[in-house]
Amino acid sequence: MYAVLKSFGLKGLNGFPVEVEADISGGMPALSIVGLPDSAVRESGDRVHAALKNLGFKWPDRRITINLAPADVRKTGPVYDLPLLLAVLAASGQLEPPPKDTAFLGELALDGSLRPVSGVLPMALEAAAGGVRALYVPAENAAEAAEACGSEMQVYPAATARQVVDALRGIQPILPTMPVPFDPADAWSQVPDFADVCGQPLARRAMVIAAAGGHNVLLVGAPGTGKSMLARRLPGILPPLTREEAVETTKIYSIAGQMPAGRGLVTARPFRSPHHSASSAALAGGGALFRPGECSLANCGVLFLDELPEFSRESLEVLRQPLEDGCITVSRAAGSATYPSRFQLVAAMNPCKCGYYGHPTRACTCSPSAVRQYRSRVSGPLLDRIDLCVEMDPVAFDELHGAAPSESSAELRKQVLAARAIQARRYAAPGYEDVRCNAQLTAGQVRRICRMTPAAEQLLRASYETLGLSARAHDRILRVARTIADLSGKRLLDEDSLLEALQYRAQEKVELTF
Repeated sequence: MYAVLKSFGLKGLNGFPVEVEADISGGMPALSIVGLPDSAVRESGDRVHAALKNLGFKWPDRRITINLAPADVRKTGPVYDLPLLLAVLAASGQLEPPPKDTAFLGELALDGSLRPVSGVLPMALEAAAGGVRALYVPAENAAEAAEACGSEMQVYPAATARQVVDALRGIQPILPTMPVPFDPADAWSQVPDFADVCGQPLARRAMVIAAAGGHNVLLVGAPGTGKSMLARRLPGILPPLTREEAVETTKIYSIAGQMPAGRGLVTARPFRSPHHSASSAALAGGGALFRPGECSLANCGVLFLDELPEFSRESLEVLRQPLEDGCITVSRAAGSATYPSRFQLVAAMNPCKCGYYGHPTRACTCSPSAVRQYRSRVSGPLLDRIDLCVEMDPVAFDELHGAAPSESSAELRKQVLAARAIQARRYAAPGYEDVRCNAQLTAGQVRRICRMTPAAEQLLRASYETLGLSARAHDRILRVARTIADLSGKRLLDEDSLLEALQYRAQEKVELTF
């Protein structure tokens, strides 16, 4: 006897349809799973066998062949447990074959209960696009899968395989899960407030510019000057996620198995802060299952690298492609996968190994060569991709105990949202479909958008020749100046906008001359 059910698998960031075929024939009792299964899929046979018997069904004492089609694509993970069990039941005559527009996902426990699996959202999106009308998933994955529901597909949550069987038989229907209304504004309340940061007006201004234009930031200062405090508060002044951004980010977190419990979508902009011992693979992603790395987990959010020079050179160089292209391709012998990696880089570093070079009251114990060696760990090409660099001085006692309160995140966010609204109107024109903020402008678009006054153009020409700027640095200065002008409501870039943008150049501040 033969039966076929529909399921789905993962390939990179997207799902693909899988047909689970079961054939029961004469011969010695045996179970064979074919179709390029990995070890987790091959072990499904034992889980299905135990779960089926513990649920009160009969295991066929004949030869069972399971094929996962297409047979030339590797199948990974325990997601096929539930469709395997149902295919065996249908092929042995214990269950009527489900409708062709029904699909199943889920891992089985030995008692027949269903456990959540990773990557449900991209598989559910593929199911909705492929004409599936009913999708059965573990109860813990239902909220996530429901976000893929169109006008036709329904998501049915189940705690056990018995519930799925009873629903298919019409004995006990399962109520479908409805998607939760999308409201990303609530995420702001979960982020620390800028009002807690005392002093550092220049660094606060740089964070506002970074948030308004989507720029990368480097904070340089002695220990205790507030570098980490500022970085952790940046998501609180960033614009809310759009639904498209939330779906894209949720797909990454779903594949990585890091979805928040009970949440359908990731509504807060991610903030990732890997330790400086993180390897290049941890940042870029990879492994046997092509898991996304920190660069992709920070998509549409902030990647914070504290103690930047302590990261290995190999790890830091991994950042160059995603910072430039907004995506990262992980290639291994088994294949490749491309993940979005549009993040804002916020890096922090001490001015030297001991941390007190240039400190007004504490003496630095590093020699000039040691300071130069420490700073040279950050390569020039990486610094060239950082738009804003701020040197932070120690906070004075009067600033810590001053009566005047600091601006809150809500006040700073108003400035950011006003600048982003200007950019949204500007980039609504044809030819800017992939641009949401100034930092995403291409070289050709910079020439058209960043118009200058004659005096500002003369200033930029002199700076370009004097500082020996690269073409990339030239464009990044213009992007930052464009954001500064947007914050001031100016249509043309003037000298003030360019001067402020030039003072944030990272290359000249990190490279020292003794």
